[in-house]
Amino acid sequence: MVARAYTVAFEGVEAKPVEVQCAITPGVPAFSLVGLPDKAVSEARDRVRAALSAMAIALPSRRITINLSPADMPKEGSHFDLPIALALLAALEIIPHDAAEGTTALGELSLDGTLVPVIGALPAAMAAAEEHRILLCPKACGPEAAWVGAVQVIAAASLSDVVRHYTGQAPIPASDPGEVIAPPQGRDLRDVKGQERAKRALEIAAAGRHHLIMIGTPGSGKSMLAARLPGILPPLSAPEALETSMIHSLAGLLSEGGINRARPFREPHHTASMAAIVGGGRSAKPGEISLAHNGVLFMDEFPEFPRTVLETLRQPIETGEVMVARANAHVKYPCRFMLIAAANPCKCGYLSDPNRACSRAPNCGEDYIGRISGPLMDRFDLRIEVPPVAFTDLDLPASGDASATVANRVAGARAVQAARYAGHAHMRLNADAEGAVLDDVATPDAEGRALVTRVASRFGLTARGYHRVLRVARTIADLDGSVDVRLPHVAEAVSFRIAGVKET
Repeated sequence: MVARAYTVAFEGVEAKPVEVQCAITPGVPAFSLVGLPDKAVSEARDRVRAALSAMAIALPSRRITINLSPADMPKEGSHFDLPIALALLAALEIIPHDAAEGTTALGELSLDGTLVPVIGALPAAMAAAEEHRILLCPKACGPEAAWVGAVQVIAAASLSDVVRHYTGQAPIPASDPGEVIAPPQGRDLRDVKGQERAKRALEIAAAGRHHLIMIGTPGSGKSMLAARLPGILPPLSAPEALETSMIHSLAGLLSEGGINRARPFREPHHTASMAAIVGGGRSAKPGEISLAHNGVLFMDEFPEFPRTVLETLRQPIETGEVMVARANAHVKYPCRFMLIAAANPCKCGYLSDPNRACSRAPNCGEDYIGRISGPLMDRFDLRIEVPPVAFTDLDLPASGDASATVANRVAGARAVQAARYAGHAHMRLNADAEGAVLDDVATPDAEGRALVTRVASRFGLTARGYHRVLRVARTIADLDGSVDVRLPHVAEAVSFRIAGVKET
């Protein structure tokens, strides 16, 4: 008789059901594992054998065959240890067959039978809920998996606890969800002296999730401004928190099973590889753009990133998802992020500083900023120059609104957008608006339309640039509490589009 248990194989953020079949048949004693396992899965035989031996359970002198079905799906990871052990225990009639068949299990076994935590408990719980099975996982993964309220989560500390649970000797109570981790107190915008225009650009970008590039001399405050962006962003909503946590679960970034309501803020170094930014590697893991889903991707020293890395950002910025294609895997990850880029105006950084005039101007600046291609630059909604702050201004008292005040305005604008796009599945903020919906919500008044027409003709706005101006104008109108997009809103949006950087 074939005993069955169930587990999952991860493809992106999806957890695909896998049936673990165990048959004990007459023949030469052997322990075979089939079904396209990788090295870590193949080594499960030795870990399971040692764990059972630690429980004084001896394997019979017969042929044991474990099949992972569907057999043509690659199986990767150590989380297959527990379901293989569960199916084997059912085949040995140590636990009931129906109990094993009603379970989706994942977990790594140590040689003494202790269950070691693994990644992916949250998406595995989602898959178990869809299949109407309970989820069995290591104790450390229980609080994370229990956030999926539609599934019962049994979190065990060891394989012996699993046996006692299924035989009724010591039932394990269902796990409770972990704590909700409140967003940390962000740095205050009032710490930044001057730079009022840059602060305004940050507020607009946060309100509509618009992409922003800041160009300025070293020490002008670009990184300081970006570091204060999390302080004005609203917490993740419940659906956003679940989406983001599933990606972080696969990357092993969830802390102690808690769901974090703070928006991700990722800041990779400019030496990061394409696989680190976009995703990839042997197992097609999520990259920085996916880890920044529903949050911020800050790329300092933007032109210093390899050209191939920068160009791969173009499609994810537009579509909000990335397809990682490898020889053995084609995986899709969501990546709806806000890109904040910072760059010096030239290689030395002082192209626009009259006190440190660059001897190679203007070619130095054109060559350096030219590392950012026209199509990529065209995808930035907001472009600003960040001038250096005079030394005498550093002694001035703090000015401008505090982060808490700006955050309230941003939250109000986002609430308006949430109501506006409630009936559209793929639209949440103004940055997502397109087609007829964009025409309906962002068409300016007659004066605003005339201004956009003149700007498009004079500066050669692309169709993408034209639509991005309208989206930014809609966000400015939301911050202003205006139902209609009027001339002042369009004028401010245009000023952020054409200032500092040439349209290509």
